[in-house]
Amino acid sequence: MFPLPISIYIYAACAVLAVAGLGYGKYESAKYDAYVAKVELAAKAQELINESKEKQFSLVNEKVKSNYEDRIAIIKRDYGGMRLPSTSQTTSISKSTDSIDGTPTDPKFIEKCALTTQQLVSLQGWLKEQIGIFNDRKL
Repeated sequence: MFPLPISIYIYAACAVLAVAGLGYGKYESAKYDAYVAKVELAAKAQELINESKEKQFSLVNEKVKSNYEDRIAIIKRDYGGMRLPSTSQTTSISKSTDSIDGTPTDPKFIEKCALTTQQLVSLQGWLKEQIGIFNDRKL
């Protein structure tokens, strides 16, 4: 029925399967290489975005630090003049009912409150700017 021995047909089928397997392997290899190239390109693009954002973060840090130091200097200058040279010139400061680090009429206490408030305001401004840069998807 078959003019050739069956082993020849088996060898031919194995050769066809091997060639088909090699072709499929080349096809998958090409797909994988394209995927790797795409991922590397995306990684490089993300690195550029990260570097840009890092520079923006640094600029915001410097700006907020400078503004904070300027405002602290203004507060210290304004409240530094409130200290009285002699306690005999004024009445005594009333005692506070709460155990806090000063009294509301104490100039040093008022300065501490102003400094703390400025620190918190500056921190909130810094945080808002950093979050804005982080959430910026245009880059």
